[in-house]
Amino acid sequence: MSLRTSPPTDRSGNGLLRARVGGFNLGSGSSSSSDGSGTSLLEQDMDVFNSSGAQSRKRPPSAESPLIQAEERRGSYVVLDEKNSIETDDEENGDSGIPRPPPGFFNKLKWNLTRCCFRPPQYYDRTIELEQGGASVSTRVALPQNVIRNQKYSILFFLPVVLFEQFKFFFNLYFLIVALSQFVPALQVGYLFTYVAPLVFVLSITIAKEALDDYKRFKRDKEANSQIYQKLTPLGLVPIPSSEIQVGDYIQVEINQRVPADMIVLRTTEKSGASFIRTDQLDGETDWKLRRAVSSSQKLPSDDALVALRASVYVEKPKKDIYNFVGNFTRIQGDGMRDSRNIVEPLSVENTIWMNTVVASGTVIGLVIYTGKETRSVMNTSQPSTKTGKLDLELNTMAKLLCLLLVLLAFLMVSLNQFSGNWPITLFRFTLLFSAIIPISLRVNLDMGKTLYSYLIMKDKEIEGTIVRTSTIPEELGRISYLLTDKTGTLTQNEMIFKKLHLGTVNFGKDTVEELSTHLHDAFVKAKQQQPPSAAVSSSNAPAAGAASGGVFTESRMKKNLAGKVKTAISCIALCHNVTPSTEADGSITYQASSPDEVALVKFTESIGLTLYSRSLTTMTLRTPLGDFEEYEVLNVFPFTSETKRMGIILKEPKTGVITFYMKGADAVMAKIVQASDWLEEECGNMAREGLRTLVFGMREMTQEQYDAFAERYAQAKTTIQNRAANVQAAIESIEADLQLVGVTGVEDKLQHDVKPTLEMLRNAGIRVWMLTGDKIETATCIAISARLVSRNQTIFQIQVKTVTEAYTQLTIFANKKDACLVIDGHSLQLCLDNYKDMFVNVACKAPAVVCCRCSPTQKAEIVKLIREYTKERTCAIGDGGNDVSMIQAADVGLGIVGKEGKQASLAADFSINQFSYISRLLLWHGRNSYKRSARLSQFIIHRGLIISFIQAVFSALFYFAAIAIYNGWLLVGYATVYTMAPVFSLVLDEDVSEDIAFQFPELYQELQKGRVLSIKTFFQWSFISVYQGGIIMLLAIFLFDASLYNIVSITFTVLVFTELFNIAFEIQTWHWVMVASEVATALLYIVSLFILRSYFDVSFILTWDFVWKVSLITAVTTVPIYVVRFIKRKCDPPAYTKLR
Repeated sequence: MSLRTSPPTDRSGNGLLRARVGGFNLGSGSSSSSDGSGTSLLEQDMDVFNSSGAQSRKRPPSAESPLIQAEERRGSYVVLDEKNSIETDDEENGDSGIPRPPPGFFNKLKWNLTRCCFRPPQYYDRTIELEQGGASVSTRVALPQNVIRNQKYSILFFLPVVLFEQFKFFFNLYFLIVALSQFVPALQVGYLFTYVAPLVFVLSITIAKEALDDYKRFKRDKEANSQIYQKLTPLGLVPIPSSEIQVGDYIQVEINQRVPADMIVLRTTEKSGASFIRTDQLDGETDWKLRRAVSSSQKLPSDDALVALRASVYVEKPKKDIYNFVGNFTRIQGDGMRDSRNIVEPLSVENTIWMNTVVASGTVIGLVIYTGKETRSVMNTSQPSTKTGKLDLELNTMAKLLCLLLVLLAFLMVSLNQFSGNWPITLFRFTLLFSAIIPISLRVNLDMGKTLYSYLIMKDKEIEGTIVRTSTIPEELGRISYLLTDKTGTLTQNEMIFKKLHLGTVNFGKDTVEELSTHLHDAFVKAKQQQPPSAAVSSSNAPAAGAASGGVFTESRMKKNLAGKVKTAISCIALCHNVTPSTEADGSITYQASSPDEVALVKFTESIGLTLYSRSLTTMTLRTPLGDFEEYEVLNVFPFTSETKRMGIILKEPKTGVITFYMKGADAVMAKIVQASDWLEEECGNMAREGLRTLVFGMREMTQEQYDAFAERYAQAKTTIQNRAANVQAAIESIEADLQLVGVTGVEDKLQHDVKPTLEMLRNAGIRVWMLTGDKIETATCIAISARLVSRNQTIFQIQVKTVTEAYTQLTIFANKKDACLVIDGHSLQLCLDNYKDMFVNVACKAPAVVCCRCSPTQKAEIVKLIREYTKERTCAIGDGGNDVSMIQAADVGLGIVGKEGKQASLAADFSINQFSYISRLLLWHGRNSYKRSARLSQFIIHRGLIISFIQAVFSALFYFAAIAIYNGWLLVGYATVYTMAPVFSLVLDEDVSEDIAFQFPELYQELQKGRVLSIKTFFQWSFISVYQGGIIMLLAIFLFDASLYNIVSITFTVLVFTELFNIAFEIQTWHWVMVASEVATALLYIVSLFILRSYFDVSFILTWDFVWKVSLITAVTTVPIYVVRFIKRKCDPPAYTKLR
């Protein structure tokens, strides 16, 4: 059987391919769509295949046909969108139907390989049929198993993959070639283990580490996949492991239990059908989220009734978006899906619980809709790109120079020998002899050093709680030139405190709270006196069912005095929110909300007497200053989103029947919704200049007819499949007009501890700070000034434009400003990025500070990438919320603060800290030490390989250019390990300045930004030192011991070891007891080995006084001149840090 080559379209041109696998027809927005002729869209658009297998383009058979009946018995059907439809054969027309590859042999080969090996997964929406005895689902693709697999390797491919990952690095690949060459007799230059052992040692450590890490991942996966859940069946609850859960299963999740798969909430133990979940492991947010059960299933008499429920659940195709969901729940009341008595309920994200969330209240029974790789949690789990430090890139460049030097040196030896004999073999043998130039131990030592730096950072009590999540880039902390920071929760505490309430004619502040409380109390007393006896409210200590306010929000019927205005405004604040109260054992009330702004305002109303006492899905109860309880029916709630920047709620007073629509939001949005006001814009600007976050409140009363009309439009919009979000928003906007302006609130977001001195210190360190925030330009400017991001002697230049021409003009003006900080809003920023990207980044990067307001997460990440690309400097991004993750991951170094917005930024960052002020110690102290220590360690390891290679070169040149190794076996291995490793590695504990000096003079950090500690210049300096010392060691050894040439190995090797020990000692700035111990222990170990390794050393010769003083003389000649030159250089041109020691 073959399907047609092009996707069909319905009458509206939606381009849907419908494949019937069940008895429910999904149209565009309803469960029973038709074109008016009694023919469903499914029957219009469906292809029918004739008995010969060829496609026929005619009307399908009736529902009674065997084909349709057979498909109905299979379960459900799937709606495939056009881009995911499958094109197959059309035999009658001679059309293969299979997508054709491009012409050309190589194009065809690439096309076929891509389709076979790299085809992206196909996702389809689906309908799950709930019938007697369980659920069934049929899709075009096999549904994935519900297993968690975080393993990086499989048993079969573990070794090949690990070896590939290692040998893609130049160092390891080079030494693999060297080791393999020693199996060729003509190329052998020494003992086989001399070249194989170091490589095997490095690879063994890496393989063991990878195996251990992957085994730990395997154990975690096994534990998660083996968790037992309860599955609801006709026989009752049956235990089932998480890995065996399938789409269509009814799963019961207990309180504090992890949700095993993506599910629709069908029933909860709460009578209202509500349940709270914790999503911190999914989106990093710490606040509880409210979820609602499907109304039809919640009303069932018992959980067992779910098994007998006849319904159909349509769900959209799997996607990453965890904040939105589109689906429909259809309860079948009659004979089938087309029955008009069927009840259709829209499904949104409030009806879902995603995998890896945790049920925080009650017990939930859910219907599994996505499993395994199709769950939101797994789809949002991505491996971030590996960050490579600038130091590693510089060392990679030096490795290439070392390789070039090695080849040139080998070629020089062959050319000096006049290319005699089989010179190609000799050239390769010299290349092997000089292979120590490229140190295989460099990567191991650096990785060990980075591990130590990470340990020291996490154990620093001054920045307690800091976590290093990426241990490969601690040196980058010492090279930062640009710091990009969020504002709310990063520079500020995200701890909101009520500061102001403006009602148009009067302004209340924190010092007039008592006056505000008095007005509110008087207003409630007056309202109670005006109530008829039948409308009196309950005065008991607990709210009675159906208690009413008796006209709390009938402000239009009250005298417009000050007390009435206060009562209206405070009541509006107390009701217009998404806060859920919970009463503790001691009687106190705590609040849960997704925004700290809302909690701050509800706490404020509580402080003056109007308390949010309880809240459910359908009711809200307030406790008045008189101790009465007032209950309201919640008709609709429209949550706040970053797109709408407002939230609304529709409430009904049961006694009076008054329906009121309340709304609050950003001033820029609300100004277009509320009635015209001559004070709104001015007062919002005044509050913003004080650093306050403003919210504008509005309200309007609705008649029952108005509300019924809206409710019908809203319900229809929520059941549409296509463009549901846009349709719902359009329905809401139909009532967002001509609202009465109630008032404006201002809350303060307190600065983090020590933000001011930290920013000042970073500015003195030469780090340019950019603040990227979503707040309005006035608030951001005020915070920038109060936090001293902008110093007192600097001016502020604002760019707020609407056209491209204006953007160019403002950028040109700012380019001529000196010592001016730039403040730009989101729209203007986008204009600059789209039209004048180079000009903008050129001008902005010269500013001492930049503030970007109304920034989206995408803009934040784009700015980071732009600075990296344009300046080639190291960037650091810091934030505390989920909207900062993209910026953090785009920067060279990402810092995440564990804040009130959750842990998402912290988990995605390279370094997690508890407060902004920690950044100064992280950069100026740990960053400085990590960079300078790694640079010095790298230089010594490179020098250690160069010096022994130059000794080999001089030895071969003096002895007739023979490609024979001077050091073999243990000497070659021991030189890079037991004889020099401990002293060299002890350099990771060195300090060039003390802590006090590093913080007292942050200007020292500017030297690190230039990268002069490890550069091409220092590389050639150390190369010269290696040439000098290697040449002196061999030449003086032959000159002074001309009668003892057979002991040349013990002579030169002894001088070599002690020369390296003295080199290290001369380089140390601050001695640590570990350094002293490593130097002394290594020297004693070598002296002891002189008497143990008799196959390498002649003890009788070593014990002579002649050997001792001549070795001492050679060592002095190799080290003292180098030290004298450095001493003179430091006296004539001392580094900045030495002036402060």
